Amino acid sequence: MTDGWLFSKWEGTGNDFIVIDDRSMRFPDQDHARVRRWCDRHFGIGSDGLVLIRQATLTGAAFHMEFLNPDGSRSFCGNGSRAAYAFWSTLTGDRSPARFTAIDGEHRAEWHGDLVRVGMRDVGAVERVDERTDSVHTGSPHLVVWVDDPKAVDLLTEARAIRYGPCHAREGINVNFVRRGPAGLEMRTYERGVEDETLSCGTGVTAAALSAMARGLWNGPCAVRTAGGVLTVEARPTANGFQEVRLIGPVNQVFTGRIDG
Repeated sequence: MTDGWLFSKWEGTGNDFIVIDDRSMRFPDQDHARVRRWCDRHFGIGSDGLVLIRQATLTGAAFHMEFLNPDGSRSFCGNGSRAAYAFWSTLTGDRSPARFTAIDGEHRAEWHGDLVRVGMRDVGAVERVDERTDSVHTGSPHLVVWVDDPKAVDLLTEARAIRYGPCHAREGINVNFVRRGPAGLEMRTYERGVEDETLSCGTGVTAAALSAMARGLWNGPCAVRTAGGVLTVEARPTANGFQEVRLIGPVNQVFTGRIDG
C-alpha cells in the first residue's frame, strides 16, 4: 500500500499491541522484517505484538485474530485477544458477546462492565516439574516458578538461562516468577518472541493462577498483580485439569495512526 497502513495502539495492563483491521486479508503477515520494525520501540510504533483482525474462518464466529510476536512468530495471546475483541467492538459498534478464532482454536469474549472477559482454552493437568516449578500450556507454553519475591529475581538472567537452555532453546518457553500475596498472586514474566520482560502476559497470568489452584494455594477467582496492573482468572477444576477458564481485565485504546512501509 502506497498510502500506508492504519492502525490502533491498545494496551491491557501494560501489555501493548498494534491492532490492524485486516478483514480485507491484505496484510503481508509473512513479512517478519516489517513486523520486527513496527514493534521496535525505537524505530517503529513499539509494541509487544501485532494483532490482525481478519474475516471469520468458522461459521458463527465474528472474526479471526492473528497474533504475531515482535519476532514474527505466532502464538495465542490472552491480553492481545482481549484487545482484539475491544477493537472489533469499537470497529463494529457491537458490544454483544462474540465468538472468534485464533491459532489455538475457538474463543468467546464479552464486556464485563468496563473490563473484557475472554474464554481461554481448556487446560490439561498442570505438570509438576520440580518442587518450585510447574509447566502449564494456556495457548502458549509457560513455566511457573514459585519464588519468595519476584521483584528480587534477576529476571533476564534467570529466565534466559531457562528459555535458551537445552530443554527449550528450539521452541522457546515463557517464564513466570510468582508468589502468593495477601490479596492474590504477584508475578513477573519473560515472554518468548518478545525476548524480554513484559509488563503483563495474559496467558502467563492464567498459567500462574492455574498453578496456584493445582497446588492448593488458591480457590475460586484469582487476582494476579503484574507490573502493569491486576487481572483476574476464573476456572473450574476437573479431574483432568481445568475448564471454563476465563481471563478478565482492562483494555484501553492508546492512540491511532498511520505508518508507511
